Amino acid sequence: MAAIIKVMIIDDSAVVRQTMSEILSSDPGITVMATAADPLIAAERLRNEIPDVITLDIEMPRMDGLTFLKKLMAQHPIPVVICSSLTGTGSETAMKALEYGAVDIIQKPRIGTKQFLEESKVYICDAVKAAASVSLRKKQVVDHLVAPKLTADAVLEKPASNAMIQTTDKVVVVGASTGGTEALRVFLESLPHDAPGIVIVQHMPEKFTAAFAQRMDGFCRITVKEAENNDSVIRGRALIAPGNRHMLLKRSGARYYVEIKDGPLVSRHRPSVDVLFRSAARYAGKNALGVIMTGMGDDGARGMMEMKEAGAFTVAQDEESCIVFGMPRKAIECGGVDKVVSLENISKIILEQAK
Repeated sequence: MAAIIKVMIIDDSAVVRQTMSEILSSDPGITVMATAADPLIAAERLRNEIPDVITLDIEMPRMDGLTFLKKLMAQHPIPVVICSSLTGTGSETAMKALEYGAVDIIQKPRIGTKQFLEESKVYICDAVKAAASVSLRKKQVVDHLVAPKLTADAVLEKPASNAMIQTTDKVVVVGASTGGTEALRVFLESLPHDAPGIVIVQHMPEKFTAAFAQRMDGFCRITVKEAENNDSVIRGRALIAPGNRHMLLKRSGARYYVEIKDGPLVSRHRPSVDVLFRSAARYAGKNALGVIMTGMGDDGARGMMEMKEAGAFTVAQDEESCIVFGMPRKAIECGGVDKVVSLENISKIILEQAK
């Protein structure tokens, strides 16, 4: 029987502390060990007992969450899920939190927070479980089973066989979730300025993807941007799907481009890796190179199998370098992966295959 995950909730709002406590306590695999109204109170409680996961607000009195996170990771690393109302320009702070070691970000609105949290119950519990798996990374991640999930059929029908028009252009499609922000940084930073066009789905809240893309653009030799509808997929550029929108790879003649569209959650996500991978199977076929990285759940496993069946070369990040091995493991189990490699070697393999 799996151990119960102990959680500490740090938030200056009594309503948020109570609502989060009720949400997390409703999951039989989670218990709320303690709550704290600010980081200084939390530090005192950490002297007595160490939780498996901390949920942390950023804007708080006496000490902001970002400062607390930095101190915590330097002194006693504990998996942290940021639960913040930061939006717009504030998302830059959230990107900093990910750099400092936060595992995930839950974006809460400034108005209607209680209702939002209650409606996001499954997502919050999954985020905490994924965070707990970071400290237990040598153990197998057990995904939380909920109501049946929609497949990519809800957005794009399965590609017909032999539907490809011959082309020699290579295109790279990448899927990532928990731990993916750091994995993508390592991958993208290692690419040359003339790398093949890249299209990325990273599970991330709406309004955070633009800041993430801008941050990556500052680190990399290639250009990185949040994708807009009809953006061309070209050498030396990576397009990141905007939060809360699906992204499909399309082709018109020899030109690859992306379509950004609404639609239902697929594999409980929007954007969904399965949707991107299926579109790559249909419109790029054997000219696609698929990469699935760290993340919880099975989004991307079916789509990667469809890519492989269409002749694409597919790669999965190995367990040792993953924060959470769920998504790569599922893709491997489905038989959709040609090669399993460490994070540091993914770019090398992709560039070799793109020649």
